[in-house]
Amino acid sequence: MSSSPRLRIGVLGAARIVNDGLLRPAAEFPDVDVVAVAARDSRRAAKFASTRGIERVHSNYTALLDDPDIDAVYIPLPASLHARWTVAAIERGKHVLTEKPFTSNSATAEEIVRCATASDVVVMEAYHSVYHPMQQQLRDIITSGEIGEVRTAGAHFCVPIPPGRDIRWNLALGGGSLLDVGYYAVRQLTTLFGAPLEIEAAAKVRDGVDRTIVADLGFAGGVAGKIRSSLWSSRVLSMRLRIEGTAGTVSVRSPYHPQNGGRILVRTRSGRRTVSAERRSSYSFQMAAFRDAVLHKTPVLTDAQAALAHMRTLDAIYLAAGLQPRP
Repeated sequence: MSSSPRLRIGVLGAARIVNDGLLRPAAEFPDVDVVAVAARDSRRAAKFASTRGIERVHSNYTALLDDPDIDAVYIPLPASLHARWTVAAIERGKHVLTEKPFTSNSATAEEIVRCATASDVVVMEAYHSVYHPMQQQLRDIITSGEIGEVRTAGAHFCVPIPPGRDIRWNLALGGGSLLDVGYYAVRQLTTLFGAPLEIEAAAKVRDGVDRTIVADLGFAGGVAGKIRSSLWSSRVLSMRLRIEGTAGTVSVRSPYHPQNGGRILVRTRSGRRTVSAERRSSYSFQMAAFRDAVLHKTPVLTDAQAALAHMRTLDAIYLAAGLQPRP
C-alpha cells in the first residue's frame, strides 16, 4: 500500500514572519512538514531550528534547494532577494511560497513568471488576506447590490515603525511603506474592483524610502479609490476599509488580518448589520491552498501572474508619485 502524499517544506531565512506565516499553520496539517531551514548566519539558523523543532539545518540557501528530501520552499527574505531565490527554486523543481511582496518591482516579477510558465511547479505569493472567508463575504455584499452601486472605496494601512535599522527603511532591500503595508491596501481594492485605470499619487520620502504614500485610483464603473500607507506619519495606526455605495456603506475592521477581531459593518436605509470574521488565521487558509495546489493540483488565487499584475500597479503608483520602482 502506498503512503499518503506529504508536503515537505524548507525555509530560506529565519525571519520573524516564519512563525505566523509558516510554522503555526503548517502544524495544523498532518500532511505538511517543515523539515529544514537555512540562513545567512548558520548559528542563527541552528538556534532557530532547535527552538522550533526543525530537524535539518543547511549551511546556505543553495544547499537547502539541492536537498532531494524537500518538495517546496518558503521564502521570507527581503523583497529585493525574492526573485533570485524564487527562480533558483523553480529551476531545481521546488514548489515555492514566496512572501509578499512577490518581488521589489514588476521587471523581476516578469522573470519569475517566465520561469514558472516553463515549469510544472506551484509558484504562489503569500498574500494571505485573500484566502480568509471574510474576503468572500465582502465580495458577496458588494455584488448583491445591498449598498447599491459603489462610488468610493478607501483603504488605509498605517503603522508606527521609526526610521532606523529595520529593513523596511532600507531602499536596497525593497523598503518603503507601499511595498510593505501599502501592498495590502492596494491589493484589497484591486481584488474587489480590478486594475486601476487612472492613478494619481504623492509620497513623503526619507533617504529615498517612501515613509508615506497617498494615491487616488480610478476603477472601471466610476469607482473612486483612495489608499494611504505609512511607516511613520501623523496617522500613527490605521487598518481599515470603507466602501460607499448609492444605497449604503460598508466599513471593515481589520480587513488585512481578519482573525484579529475582523468585522464587516453594513449600513443601509433599512438599518445596520454586522458580520464577524472567522477567528481561524488567514495564514491557515493560505497554507491549505498551497498544500492543495501542490498535492492535488488545485488552482490558487495568488499565482505568479496575479502577483505580476499587482507589482505593475505598485510600480505605476511609485511613478505617479515621482519615484522610481524599488530596486
